[in-house]
Amino acid sequence: MLSLSFEGARVMRPEGWDTAPLAIAGGRIAAAPEGRRIDLRGYDILPGIVDAHGDGFERHMAPRRGALRERSAGVLACAAELAANGITTAMLAQFWSWEGGMRGPDFAEEVFASVAEVAPTVPVDLRLQLRLETHYLDAFDRAEAALARWKIGYVVFNDHLPHARLAEGRKPPRLTGQALKSGRSPETHLALMQALHTRQDEVPAALDALCARLAAQGIRMGSHDDRTTAGRTLWRARGVRISEFPETREAAQAARDGRDSVVLGAPNVVRGASHAGNIAAAELIGAGLCDALASDYHYPAPARAAWRCVELGLLDEAAAWRLVSDGPARLLGLDDRGRLAPGLRADLVVMTRDTRRIVMTVAGGQIAWLSGEIAERLI
Repeated sequence: MLSLSFEGARVMRPEGWDTAPLAIAGGRIAAAPEGRRIDLRGYDILPGIVDAHGDGFERHMAPRRGALRERSAGVLACAAELAANGITTAMLAQFWSWEGGMRGPDFAEEVFASVAEVAPTVPVDLRLQLRLETHYLDAFDRAEAALARWKIGYVVFNDHLPHARLAEGRKPPRLTGQALKSGRSPETHLALMQALHTRQDEVPAALDALCARLAAQGIRMGSHDDRTTAGRTLWRARGVRISEFPETREAAQAARDGRDSVVLGAPNVVRGASHAGNIAAAELIGAGLCDALASDYHYPAPARAAWRCVELGLLDEAAAWRLVSDGPARLLGLDDRGRLAPGLRADLVVMTRDTRRIVMTVAGGQIAWLSGEIAERLI
C-alpha cells in the first residue's frame, strides 16, 4: 500500500475545499504527513465514488450472447473500468429473475462465483446486490441459498411482470425479443409470465416472510421503481428501507417522510430526463429528495452527474459530490469511506481542475487507475 503525502492540490474534505496536504498510509487517510511528498498543484482530490447500484458489468460478463464465457476476465475488465471512472466501491446489481438468460439464476450464480474469485485481487471494493423478482416465488429458496453461499448483504426487490397486459389477456410488448434473450420460445415465455401473474395473491405473504428472514440476518433491503405512497409504506413495514429509482415525486417524498434512503440514477441527471418517461432525477434532487446517485447502466455517469448538479445550480460542489461518495456510503452502512478524513479508507479520486478528467484513482491505499502526466509526478 502507498505511503504518500499529496501537496499543493485542492482537497474536498467534509468541511469543504482546502489546500492542506493529504496523506495516506496503511490503506487509510493519515492524520499527519507520511512517506514521500508528491506535488499535485493543478489537481483536485476528492473522495472515491461509492456506487450503490450498477449493472454496467453485464457487457463484460457476456459481450456477445452465447459467444464467450470468460466470466473472471470480465470481472477484471469491469474493475478496471470502475477505477477509470473514479469508482472505488461498486455494488454490482445482478438480477435473479424469471426473465432468464443474463437475468436468470444460472447466470447470476456464475457472476457471483466470478466476483468472489476476483474481488480479493483488485483494489476496487467489489460487492454484490441480488435483484429479486417479487413473483418468482419458486426461486426464493435458491436465492436465499445464494445469499448465504456468497455472503451477499443487499437485496433489492423488482417486479417486471406486465400485469395490466396479462390481466387483459394481451401479449406484452417486445415479447419475441425478450423470449429470445431468455432462451425460450415466445409461447413458452408468455405462458410463464401468465402463470406467475396468476399467483399474485400468494406474493404478499411470501414477501413478508422472506423480508423477515433477511432482516433477521442483517441483510440490507431496497425496493425498485416505487410509484406510490402506499407501495413505499408497505415496503417500509417489511424493513425495506431503501427506495431505488422511485418513478414519481410522490414515492420519493413518501420515502423521505418515512426516513428511508433514496437512490436515483446518475444517467438520468446527465441526459436531463428518465429514458422511461418517469420523473427527472434533477427535479427530485432540487427538492432535496435524493441521498445517492448510482451509475445504473453507465459507469462514467456518477462523476458527470455530480458536476451536472452544480451546472444546473441544484447544489454546490461539496453537496453534489456527497451524492456519489458520502451519501451512498451511509445508506449502504459503510461508515469507513465516502469522506477524506483521518482513519477512513484511502479511497480517493484525482482530477485535473480545468477539465475534471479523472487521472488517478486510489482504492484502499492502492493505485487502481493512473493515466497521463500525473504518472510522472508519482514515478
